[in-house]
Amino acid sequence: MALHITKGIPVAGGMAGGSADAAAALVACDALWGTGLSRAELAELAVGLGSDVPFSLLGGTAMGTGRGEVLAPVLARGRFEWVAALAEDGLSTPAVYRELDRLRGGRAVPEPRVSDGLMAALRAGDADELGRAMRNDLQDAACALRPVLRQTLDTGREAGALGAMVSGSGPTVVFLARSPEHAIDIAVALSATGTCRAVKRAHGPVGGARVVGD
Repeated sequence: MALHITKGIPVAGGMAGGSADAAAALVACDALWGTGLSRAELAELAVGLGSDVPFSLLGGTAMGTGRGEVLAPVLARGRFEWVAALAEDGLSTPAVYRELDRLRGGRAVPEPRVSDGLMAALRAGDADELGRAMRNDLQDAACALRPVLRQTLDTGREAGALGAMVSGSGPTVVFLARSPEHAIDIAVALSATGTCRAVKRAHGPVGGARVVGD
């Protein structure tokens, strides 16, 4: 059997594109072979494929603990509009983590905790509050390895993005917009700077991997 995958998420872009492909392949194989596995059984298989695969299978909005593979669904109201600035090439995730360790210089790191402000913003569907609560601990490390990312972040903020953040270990940068029209304005501003290879718009939350009709 052979699978043909048309990728819309860049390789090594910090957006779990490989994990999304794995989740789609898992669902496709289950349907093709008629195994009839439940979503819970597919989720158990997904953990063995990668830490981000279970979320790509679940979709929606969720909080990940452990390595990110232990998921708890989170209530999120409404629809959020996003703009993603894609870089010319990828960043090595291990390299970003090594840089994070270097920047921390051996300092003690507090236990991670869920941001009350972030959860409240999601429950209320408040894009302004969500933008203010956005944070990624890997952002400084990614920007240290790829300084142009700071220019990309600044461009989106100057265009009025409610929130701006490096996605995952980078180098993709994501921006939260106020509306679909505002997302277009941010995308145009980013495209004009030449600091990124391409710009994509998306919205969420969306469902996980599933079989769709022709």
